[in-house]
Amino acid sequence: MDQVKVIEIKKSVFAENEKDADALRSELKSKGVYLLNLMSSPGSGKTTTLIQLINRIKDKVRVAVMEADIDSDVDAVKIKEQTGVQSIQLHTGGMCHLDAEMTRQGLGGLDLEQTDLVILENVGNLVCPAEFDTGSVRNAMILSVPEGTDKPLKYPLMFSVCDLVIVNKIDVMPYFDFDLEKCREYVHMRNPRAELIPICAKTGEGVDAVAEWILREVRNWK
Repeated sequence: MDQVKVIEIKKSVFAENEKDADALRSELKSKGVYLLNLMSSPGSGKTTTLIQLINRIKDKVRVAVMEADIDSDVDAVKIKEQTGVQSIQLHTGGMCHLDAEMTRQGLGGLDLEQTDLVILENVGNLVCPAEFDTGSVRNAMILSVPEGTDKPLKYPLMFSVCDLVIVNKIDVMPYFDFDLEKCREYVHMRNPRAELIPICAKTGEGVDAVAEWILREVRNWK
């Protein structure tokens, strides 16, 4: 039986995207714009967390937000109404992630001359977004308590590429079988350098620590 030739298409696709991402990072650096890529599962509280964060930092850095979803503009409208910062919606046309070129197109809809920090709220899932470099300076993710302690074991790539892991909904921890210290251990198995910050976006508990992390990042990067 003849051998079947296997062509690793993903390798070339990722390599081209990484090249585009590096170019985008350089362009944004020259403009003094810091890009943060925020990922999570649907329902983890990304938008609620963003509103809390932006209202804490918008007087210190000029913030803009790109909301990526398959459809609707609900999140972009909510961000604009509740924070007053620049906010645009990106529709992915059914795609489960953003890559560097898609991010570049989104940035074209923002006034970067009036922006220090762009937060990209990526499409909600723990698989595809982790595979594609968006051109961001750092990657962050939100893990909500109801999702379970074991997510770093089940989705290793997501946790390995993130510099910051925000554990949200700690107010409901007594009602779920969630072990924060075990989660921290699992995260550091995947990425020893990742920082983990527990928060409750609903009440604001712990959000100041995330705000300080972001401000420190932007300040040190410049």
